[in-house]
Amino acid sequence: MRDLTSDTITEAVISTMRNTKDSRVAEILESLVRHLHAFVRDVELTQDEWARGVDFLTRTGQTCTPTRQEFILLSDVLGVTMLVDALTNRRPSQATQNSVLGPYFREDRPQQEDATDISGGLPGTPLFFEGRVVDHEGAPVADAAVDVWHSDSDGHYDMEVPGLDEPAMRALFRTDGTGHFGFRSIRPSSYPIPGDGPVGELMSATSRSLMRPAHVHLLIEAPGFQRVTTMLFPSDDPHLDTDPVFGVRQSLIERYDTYAPDAGPYRGSTEVPYTLVRHTFVLEPLVRD
Repeated sequence: MRDLTSDTITEAVISTMRNTKDSRVAEILESLVRHLHAFVRDVELTQDEWARGVDFLTRTGQTCTPTRQEFILLSDVLGVTMLVDALTNRRPSQATQNSVLGPYFREDRPQQEDATDISGGLPGTPLFFEGRVVDHEGAPVADAAVDVWHSDSDGHYDMEVPGLDEPAMRALFRTDGTGHFGFRSIRPSSYPIPGDGPVGELMSATSRSLMRPAHVHLLIEAPGFQRVTTMLFPSDDPHLDTDPVFGVRQSLIERYDTYAPDAGPYRGSTEVPYTLVRHTFVLEPLVRD
């Protein structure tokens, strides 16, 4: 491998991987090298630009902490996270679609009974959520595990709220015999992704919005069915078409209806206007080999 040129170096690099034992690793690495080299040739990358790119990736790694994963955020804003999800979770149109898990899921959440208030006493517009989990034929899925988590009225999750020691706006529920689950909380708000690191620089350079539309996260699991990681977005949110992580799907946009205290299904339950969300989640059976 001497006197390599811009035309011969790609095959030379790939030839050094001929003894890779894992065939899938070999397939991925060969494709990566071919596409990476093609990118460099396509834009005729200069040494200064290459150095700036290395510096960007270095600082992305240095920004990562036990509570912040800048590389995942970079994957999110480049659409890679949602692309991998879309390829992994191909489902019929009637099934509930996946969306990104996000960084705020926690295993240490309380299991709650139906209709429990999970707001943790935080201020905001009262939210009543009524969900139902069914299979692809419309039959109820009983005893499904439903994880729920969302932000507060300022766009903060519980671990970001100063002085809040206990989990809030998150819980684990179980569906009843009709596939129903429900809870009370406060209406979530839109919020910006972190903009103080390298990914923020990228977003600024491309004039992209940092604002995620408001949403309620849900993770639903039941024996014999594919797990669903999803979220529901309010139809009136102004950031639906500019979500920086590309997580919005039309089927996941839902009406967040607002009622006066003396009106609607929960009349008399609050002294202020409240929001009601209703949605049916459709699970697909596991594919057996």
